[in-house]
Amino acid sequence: MRAVTWQGKRDVRVENVPDPRIEEPTDAVIRITSTGLCGSDLHLYEVLTPFMTPGDILGHEPMGIVEEVGAAVPDLQAGDRVVVPFQIACGNCWMCLTGLPTQCETTQVSAEGMGAALFGYTRLYGAVPGGQAEYLRVPQAQFGPIKVPQGSPDDRFVYLSDVLPTAWQAVAYAEVPKGGSIAVLGLGPIGDMACRIARLRGAGQVFGVDLVPERLRRARDRGVETFDLRSFDDEKELVTAIRDRTDGRGPDAVIDAVGTEAHGSAAARMVQNASALLPRKLSGPLAERLSVDRLAALHTAIELVRRGGTISITGVYGGMADPMPMLTLFDKQIQMRMGQANVRRWSDEIIPHLTDDDPLGVEDFATHRVPLSDAPRAYEMFQHKQDGAVKVLMQP
Repeated sequence: MRAVTWQGKRDVRVENVPDPRIEEPTDAVIRITSTGLCGSDLHLYEVLTPFMTPGDILGHEPMGIVEEVGAAVPDLQAGDRVVVPFQIACGNCWMCLTGLPTQCETTQVSAEGMGAALFGYTRLYGAVPGGQAEYLRVPQAQFGPIKVPQGSPDDRFVYLSDVLPTAWQAVAYAEVPKGGSIAVLGLGPIGDMACRIARLRGAGQVFGVDLVPERLRRARDRGVETFDLRSFDDEKELVTAIRDRTDGRGPDAVIDAVGTEAHGSAAARMVQNASALLPRKLSGPLAERLSVDRLAALHTAIELVRRGGTISITGVYGGMADPMPMLTLFDKQIQMRMGQANVRRWSDEIIPHLTDDDPLGVEDFATHRVPLSDAPRAYEMFQHKQDGAVKVLMQP
């Protein structure tokens, strides 16, 4: 089959690889019909290279048609149409039953000290072949895949794999009171969708911050009050502008939907880039112990949120030596919640909103649809924010 493979920093290629097959009774194999390009994929493209191996198959936002199922997968059959969550979880362990499939005790990558295995990600999360391919082997298929109706457009449901539950969890963790205020830093796919969900769930004021004109326009078109980062000389001016809209206090909650590749943080960026250029035998251990993130967005969130408010972190961070302003966090009595989205924890709440009325605007959420063969160009376009690219779907 054809699949998108990682070959090095900013180097992805579409290559022929072996077809997946049933290996365990709890496996399924699906034929992929749509697969997303995620901001997290860009971290592999740019920053997290020490944890990658040439030939790794990328992608964790797939949906498709079931081709084959193992003997221990009773609720799926060939021909079923499914969305595959980005994490691999059993559904039966203590963590899964507690609503934390990202911490699944069956698939935890314990050798790396990490949580549940993920599709198409680094060796820290199992290096499981991903979904930017023609076919995908799905472990733990007795729990993970979400069956969706036949005949409706892929765009209606494909975002259940990651975008929708990640944004939903970000808003749920933010605990915005009814009629309250929330600021979303970063209006890429997750931040954009988080704004829509916050409005759907009853937030009175939703502020969006970014510096990409197309992203700001999309958010404004959905009723979000936007702030263009380029219009402010520094963080303090931005914080003051939003505080002025919230009686001088700051918003009740802030979502950091940016993560490790925030603009600014020049010193951290230099360290990240230098690490990515080292031989892999050196860069991997170094990154595990001493890696740092670009924390500009998180520091803005800490400054911006009102005293006693909540910061919800959904942007991916990977640093092990990040300095944090603990005095400010403690003094402002800030609550922080974060983590990979627990897809099956939220999917049943989300599905009723994927109706014909399309209140979250999923059917026109993608800005680009390209064939899988165009993946290298799609990565480059998305990385450089070219041609108005906000969300890219690929079709094998």
